[in-house]
Amino acid sequence: MLAPCPANRYWVEHAERLRRAFHALTGRDLLDAALSPEAAAESLFRAPFVVLSHDIAPDPILTYGNSKALELFELSWEELIRMPSRHTAEAPDRAERARLLARVAAQGFIDDYSGVRISRTGKRFLIERATVWNLVDDAGQRCGQAAMFREWQYLENIGPDQRR
Repeated sequence: MLAPCPANRYWVEHAERLRRAFHALTGRDLLDAALSPEAAAESLFRAPFVVLSHDIAPDPILTYGNSKALELFELSWEELIRMPSRHTAEAPDRAERARLLARVAAQGFIDDYSGVRISRTGKRFLIERATVWNLVDDAGQRCGQAAMFREWQYLENIGPDQRR
């Protein structure tokens, strides 16, 4: 797995974008606010919680996932940054996911999302109490959305047509 390098400007700038937007919208710090941008990029990538982001394309593509996200979704960095974010949910759950993202776009953030997600190999897991927030670029224009969650549990590995 190719991991982001803290010295890489993209990862440093993206970590700062994630931190600034999270704090501006929630009033909370994603990481220790005293960390330098480079230390924050490393800390975010190695964090014990999941952080993901995607762009604002009509079919948004993932733009970031920390090591915990790569592990949980069973993806390499190269696979992650090519994947439409809708593929993190099973097909029957994608409409609910779209409603969630529209709610975040309108409100700026939510911190009460729970839902089922799926890894690349089909492992299903429930995420709970996720915070999802809008990202803005240096000009203040919306450029994506991000999610952070600390709680998940694996579910039985059954298909959506077998749910009761």
